[in-house]
Amino acid sequence: MALGRVGMGWVRRIVVMVVLMAMVWGMGPAIAQANDYTKANVLDVDFSGQDLRDSSFDHASLIQSDLSNTDLRGVRFFAANLERVDLTGANLSYATLESARFVNADLTNAILEGAYAFGAQFKGATIDGADFTDVMLRRDANAALCKVAKGVNPVTGRATRDTLYCP
Repeated sequence: MALGRVGMGWVRRIVVMVVLMAMVWGMGPAIAQANDYTKANVLDVDFSGQDLRDSSFDHASLIQSDLSNTDLRGVRFFAANLERVDLTGANLSYATLESARFVNADLTNAILEGAYAFGAQFKGATIDGADFTDVMLRRDANAALCKVAKGVNPVTGRATRDTLYCP
């Protein structure tokens, strides 16, 4: 049986009402929720491209995981092991990175604006194009990063050396 022009109008109205009711009742499009990975061993896990805003990875081990192009704004990585982690293009703005270990991590084109990284270790990290605007770092860590800093962040347009106030 063909619905015809009038019948299709009613079908569209019903579909729109169902979608609107689903959104009102919380069954609509997924909204990012903070996850708790505190003390978790998430080794070699692919988180690439995900929205993990405000999640907690305190004391977690993320060795060799892929966090490239991930939204990590406001995330807590307190004392987390981020050894050999791919953070290429990740947004770590206003994240807590205190005492985190970024040993041999790839932070190419990452945005760390406003992050608290006092006591964080960046030994062997790649920071080409990373934006460290207003990041709280220890003096020795800042000096070590200046030795390898180069490039311009493609999103913010800021030079890595400038964001670290390198001489």
